[in-house]
Amino acid sequence: MKNVPLTRRTVLKRGLASIIAYAAAPNFFPASLFGQGAPSNRITLGLVGNGLICNAHVGVLLGRPEDCQIVATCDVMRSKAEKMRARVGAAYGKLKDSGTPSSGPDIYATHEELLARTDIDAVFVCTPDHWHAAVANAAMKAGKDVYCEKPQTLTVREGRVLVETARHHGRVFQTGTQQRSNKSFRKAAEIVRNGWIGDIKLIRTRLGEFAPAAQLPEEPVPADFNYERWLGPTPWRPYNALRVKGDYGGGWRCFLEYGGRKNGDWGAHHFDIIQNALGMDHSGPVEFIPIGHEGCKYQTHVYANGVRVERYDGEPGLRGMIEFRGTKGTVWVSRNDLFGSDPAELIARPLRGEDIHLYASEEHHTDFFNCIRSRQRPISDVEIGHRSATVCHLNVIAAQVRRAIRWDPVKEEIIGDPVAARLLDRPRRAGYVL
Repeated sequence: MKNVPLTRRTVLKRGLASIIAYAAAPNFFPASLFGQGAPSNRITLGLVGNGLICNAHVGVLLGRPEDCQIVATCDVMRSKAEKMRARVGAAYGKLKDSGTPSSGPDIYATHEELLARTDIDAVFVCTPDHWHAAVANAAMKAGKDVYCEKPQTLTVREGRVLVETARHHGRVFQTGTQQRSNKSFRKAAEIVRNGWIGDIKLIRTRLGEFAPAAQLPEEPVPADFNYERWLGPTPWRPYNALRVKGDYGGGWRCFLEYGGRKNGDWGAHHFDIIQNALGMDHSGPVEFIPIGHEGCKYQTHVYANGVRVERYDGEPGLRGMIEFRGTKGTVWVSRNDLFGSDPAELIARPLRGEDIHLYASEEHHTDFFNCIRSRQRPISDVEIGHRSATVCHLNVIAAQVRRAIRWDPVKEEIIGDPVAARLLDRPRRAGYVL
């Protein structure tokens, strides 16, 4: 049998299987494989979806040419892809040794064309939510590692598919829940996990609200926009610029066809931190209660140990984005290192050796790149992202059926409610089967 040379790209493409295969061999990893003297130590990237969040990522990626190189981009709107190519090309053109022509990365009309390239190591999935699963799944099957924006999926069933694909193909998958890589959120979670504020009784969080989804008149589809492709697996709707707009204040995020509204938008971040703080990364709540059900004032979900999580929008008294209330104190945390506790000394209290120390990642992209090289699971691994997204999806389902639903996090099944259970997945239009 012909021996295949062990190269950096061989390891990245074959994933964990490649490492295991060479584990018993002498000179396991040549010094040149990932070292600074390697012909290319950069991880080559493809970008799928070139809107607002992709531009935010690119702002970071262009600042670390020693780590990565953007070689391909893809968007259903040609003008967005061309703008991205120009931006990346201009940045790389200023670098002496970028390895990329100043004209920028190649443009592709579909993600399938981009994924066919054998020289791409990893893909950033920056599409609207309803395309996350299909692109990420195809990327992993094509031998690429994946950074997928949050929420990881549009449905619960899509999430389990992604977990199974990642494990089968040995891919590194980082969900874009970057609050996990923030030291304040990590410290808040460690305070909770170590019992410094006693037994947790109530967690409150604020997600905000989008305007109701509007009935939009049909407009002409722009010449450079593949609207059919943008809709993808979702029901056909007449084109309107506001429907497809990538706007953090609304746009497609207002419509349940394409996401979970604020549960999928901010819930994907805050519920993820709550899952981490409670040690529920591979499990989840057991009950989901919508506003108004039997007088319930707040959207609520409940864990098996009785801990309640309330969505506390529009009410005074919440001191952070997330507030953990225990029998011995309270801790609250927000972005930009806004962080506090009662008693106050908990903030400065150091962890001891015997305390629970959570995965420490100081920067989400760095963690992703490090794990691509080491083949370890990152801080927001695919299973973690799936479980956090499931919390978002089940809150949406409870609101849709207007009653409390019971959830078995082991079997991943809704208990005793076949109508609600049908919402764990959604019909997909012909031609867009996952």
